[in-house]
Amino acid sequence: MAIGAHPDDVEFGCGATLARWAAAGTRIHHLICTDGSKGTWDPSANLPELVRRRQEEQRAASRCLGGTGEVTFLGRIDGELANDAGARSEVVAAIRTVRPDVILGHDPWKRYRLHPDHRAAGWLTIDGIVAARDPHFLPELGLERHRPSALLLFEADEVDHVEPAEPQHLRARIAALEAHRSQFETTHYHRVGGAGSGLDPAELHAEFVDRERRLLAEAGHPFGVALGEVFKLMDDL
Repeated sequence: MAIGAHPDDVEFGCGATLARWAAAGTRIHHLICTDGSKGTWDPSANLPELVRRRQEEQRAASRCLGGTGEVTFLGRIDGELANDAGARSEVVAAIRTVRPDVILGHDPWKRYRLHPDHRAAGWLTIDGIVAARDPHFLPELGLERHRPSALLLFEADEVDHVEPAEPQHLRARIAALEAHRSQFETTHYHRVGGAGSGLDPAELHAEFVDRERRLLAEAGHPFGVALGEVFKLMDDL
């Protein structure tokens, strides 16, 4: 189960890893904490429509990675996510229902992190694991406790683990990111080409693909792999 603050965070954090695992037969699940309603630079955007669209994009992204599991949305307002009792209860319910062997999520200890939702999602993930594993937390859920075997934190402050990727897993990561079409202007291409812009969309796309390849190459290099995604591994849960 991969837990992200917003639609597309999981793909940026561990898309190739999920693709490799799915190809090997692992059932992968997404849990997205916010509604993604602030994911646009357009001040006149129809926000309910954006929320609907981003959910569709996230489901499509999961399929690009080979996902056959649940894609769950907590629906908290983008930018206002909090590690509160209500959200923790929903995370615990998801963990106890899906019963994942491995959980992946944001590193809340990362220094100089700007986005509050990423911090909050990280704490929700960690605190949710603790509550999900112990019998006296949230018995009112009526769900059997569950203890995952490992937690992989992406965007990690201190990485100590690599998940190697092959070119096909990088391609799946890119395809999943491209499924989030509403984000091309913001987190993906950073700029939008088109008539009158002076920017070639094909060139922008090539730059995006090359950037993704370089990110995985740079991440894998210290671990001796050609392509990889890196994490902080916690396996004493």
